[in-house]
Formats: sequence, C-alpha cells, structure tokens
Amino acid sequence: MNSRLVHEHETTWYVLSLVISLICYIVLIVSLVGIIYIVIGVIVTLILHGLMIAEIRSSGVKLTERQFPEVYWQVQELSKQMGIVQVPDVFIIQSGGVLNAFATRFFGRNFVVLYSEIFELIEQGNEEELSFVLAHELAHIQRKHMTKHLLILPALWIPFLGNAYYRSCEFTCDRIATAYIGDAQTAIRGLMILAVGKKLFPLINIPDYLEQSSKERGFFIWWHRLLSTHPPLPNRIDEILRFQAHPKLFGYDSIRFEAGDTKLSS
Repeated sequence: MNSRLVHEHETTWYVLSLVISLICYIVLIVSLVGIIYIVIGVIVTLILHGLMIAEIRSSGVKLTERQFPEVYWQVQELSKQMGIVQVPDVFIIQSGGVLNAFATRFFGRNFVVLYSEIFELIEQGNEEELSFVLAHELAHIQRKHMTKHLLILPALWIPFLGNAYYRSCEFTCDRIATAYIGDAQTAIRGLMILAVGKKLFPLINIPDYLEQSSKERGFFIWWHRLLSTHPPLPNRIDEILRFQAHPKLFGYDSIRFEAGDTKLSS
C-alpha cells in the first residue's frame, strides 16, 4: 500500500496512544490488583465481542458464490488488490433503516458487516457506491486497525485522544478506498448516502453542502467534533476532493482507472 494514503495524523495519534497505553499496562501490572483488572477487562471484552459476532453469524446472510455472487467476487478481487491474504467473511444484517457498515476481528478472523439498508444499493444500480463502502471497510483490515485498537485500549478511553485517532483512521480509509475504486466522485456519492440516504443523495448540490457546513460554527459544534469518532461528512468529502485535485501529493498520477486497469499509476 502507498504509505502516502495514510492520514498525516494517524501515526502520530497511534504512537502517542501506544505510549500512554504501555504506561497504563506497566502501572497495572506492578500491582496485583491491576493484573486482576486487566484479566477481568480482557474476559469481559472477549465475551461481549464474542456474543456480538455470534449474533451476526447466527442470523446474518453471508456472501458466498451462491449468495449475492457479484458482490462476493468483488470482495475477493478488492482483497487481492489490497494485499489482504485472509479475505474477510462478509455478512448482511437487518438494520432497521440505519445506513452503516463496519469491519471487526475476533480470534484472528476478519469480518465485514453490511447493514441491509446500505446493501440495497445494488437494487437501484448504485453498485459503484457500494464498492466504495466495501473498500473503506477492507481498508480498516488492511491497516490492521482492529488489532491496533486492542493494543491501545487504555488510551482510547481518553475521549479527545481516542476519538482523534479514530477520526484519522477514517480519513485514511477514505483515501485508500478512493484510490482502489479509482473514482473520487463515486467516493463522494458514497459518503453523501450516509448524509441523506440512498434515495436523495444523487440530488444533493455538493458545493452548497460544503459551503453550508463551513458556515456552521459555535462552541457546541466544536465540542461535538472533538467528541466524535468520525469526522464530519463535509470534512471527509473535502479530503477526497483534495486527493482528486492533487493526486501527486499522494503518490499517484491519477485516481481514475483506465479501462481494464487493475491498479493505479504511481
């Protein structure tokens, strides 16, 4: 993977979080009580995460060669291009109208979970936007974000620090996904789906949306952004537009594939 796609602050926040977490682990290990807390924390985390994965595997629909084969093979191809040796299992779960997707890992096994509301994009001819969503989640796996989160768990409990790291990871995955699908406009449309839904997103005037956001200021907006695990959607779109306008800053001549290409020029 081109290292320039990694957001400028991701490594900084990760190293800082790792140092703080190591200090916390050392302090806890020094005392017997601390060791007990660590063991209890690990056990509780494993149980809760295991139950969540069990629910997904029990009731979700797994993509296979016979279950939504077009998307299944797309995941296989994207994983190959991204150098992901262990292709994740992809499940669709009922979302109650929520538009979302996430990547996770449990006992060395990777998963991508797509909420049904966003997977339904394939029914309305928006497979490219779904490709961006898939590539974004695969980027989390490529960057080993889930493993890193476990290593820096104590630091992630510090709201401003943990959330800043999470936000930088989202910027990174947007860049990687944009690069691998090779189309910034599709990436932007994929993000707009999260803003207004899968029916209204083609109707949105993007420049007006970005201008509207730039004018929204105030203490609570600033506070909300500090506490959020994800950057505001207009900020994410701005980053993709910067990638599109200045691909050489990220090590690419272009971010759009030519017909038949399987990788980007760099």
